[in-house]
Amino acid sequence: MGGHAHDRRGHQGHGHGAHRQDDSRHGHPSRASGSGPLVIAVALTTVYAVVELIGGLWSGSPALLADCGHLVTDAAALLFSLAANKVAQRPASERHSFGLARAEVIAAFVNSLALLAVVAWLVIEGIDRIRHPVRVNGAAVLVIASVGLSLNLSVAWGLSRHRDNLNMRAALLHVLGDLLGSVAALVSGAVIYFTGYTVVDPLLSMLVSGLILRSTLGVIKESTLVLLDSVPSGVEFQEVGRTLARIEGVQSIHDLHVWSMVPGRNAVSAHLLVDRIERWPQILREARRVLARDFGIDHVTLQPEWLRARGSEGTIALRELP
Repeated sequence: MGGHAHDRRGHQGHGHGAHRQDDSRHGHPSRASGSGPLVIAVALTTVYAVVELIGGLWSGSPALLADCGHLVTDAAALLFSLAANKVAQRPASERHSFGLARAEVIAAFVNSLALLAVVAWLVIEGIDRIRHPVRVNGAAVLVIASVGLSLNLSVAWGLSRHRDNLNMRAALLHVLGDLLGSVAALVSGAVIYFTGYTVVDPLLSMLVSGLILRSTLGVIKESTLVLLDSVPSGVEFQEVGRTLARIEGVQSIHDLHVWSMVPGRNAVSAHLLVDRIERWPQILREARRVLARDFGIDHVTLQPEWLRARGSEGTIALRELP
């Protein structure tokens, strides 16, 4: 990712040097979203799990009892997201100089893996119920699914306002899975009530699983890229180097690195060879401006290396590095 150098003529080479963290005008604040929506999500999901447990025992519906277990898993995942959200709001410290915002990225990754397990379980359960149909009280499923749909809609609406936060998006996926499950249960309950066709229930469950899987893989991919310090999506690594090299007074760029601290907080570090060190404040201001404007990079750490005159002939030599 780093190590290549860019100069004003497009030449590439290599170089080394120390990084100066004081070049950045930004701190490392955690931009965690408020925990209110997650608190509500945990509370309502837990309440609905109890409702499904009672409804499943009353109606004799294995589907409702199975979904109750699914909801307990989701409540635990949402509780994990809530804990990560609280941790992420802690300020930077001597121990964690970047802050703890990545706690939410880790939570998103772990929750997405848990969702993969839930999807696999739903598919296996659906196949088993197609092979061995069970008797279901369609009316009871209709009533309980309607209650669940109302609760999940309100929770999803609260979480959807924070979709720029990866942890919130992972939590939203859990809730959307429950919401789609409620829709599927509503439809299957109606079909079973009016036609007695019970196979529709597992078929719809597997359809919902496919929809959840698609979104879950997206969150896993994004969280993995952040945890690996990969170049952010939508940012061309070589173009960042070329843009910096085009700044007046910059001779070449090397040790260039571009990564995401958390989604929406992109960072860059590089060594810039400049013709005159006196021009560094202007070069640094221009670098920050173009990086924010063209690439959305708001954390900039740049180290200058410069040329100086040597001897009476005025020949130019590269500053000796320590």
